[in-house]
Amino acid sequence: VAWAAYDAGVRLGVGYPGTPSTEILETFGAIGGPAEWAPNEKVALEVALGAAFGNARAMVTMKHVGLNVAADPLFTAAYTGAPGGLVVVVADDPGMASSQNEQDSRRYAIAAGLPVLEPANSQEAYSMTLEALELAERWSLPILLRLTTRVSHSKSMVVRQPPSEPPAVGFTRDIAGRVMIPGNARRAHRRLREK
Repeated sequence: VAWAAYDAGVRLGVGYPGTPSTEILETFGAIGGPAEWAPNEKVALEVALGAAFGNARAMVTMKHVGLNVAADPLFTAAYTGAPGGLVVVVADDPGMASSQNEQDSRRYAIAAGLPVLEPANSQEAYSMTLEALELAERWSLPILLRLTTRVSHSKSMVVRQPPSEPPAVGFTRDIAGRVMIPGNARRAHRRLREK
């Protein structure tokens, strides 16, 4: 996931540490990607969303229980969109190897009306991260990339693609599309369902 984000020109990776997701942002920073930790998952998602509002490719990482903390901005981001491309990487922990409960983040994707991709191995994690960024940009939606503990901690050979040049960054003012007062939110809800 980290190498795919790097190769795709992700301009900001933000996260909150929690096994099995911690290594993604650590690796992204170690290989030269712009990475930063946030005080919690909600802030991480809001910072990444801000970068995506500026037309920058962004990635946010957290474990499944962190998605509970980030649920408020996730549901709103489904309405506002994220023109720069935003991938929300959520690492679920089936069997609770290192977590206080067991959750299925795919249910958040259904509830928020967002696509979710679910890789089963390292190559798919790489390829689906790239695909998630493409979908995010095409539909101006956050895309969930759901990993599990076993996929997150697996190691195998991965065939990378040549690095790509991300789109130019630049903020576009869009009050009606981003300020979710009820009148704007109702229209945004209809747009999301059409997508």
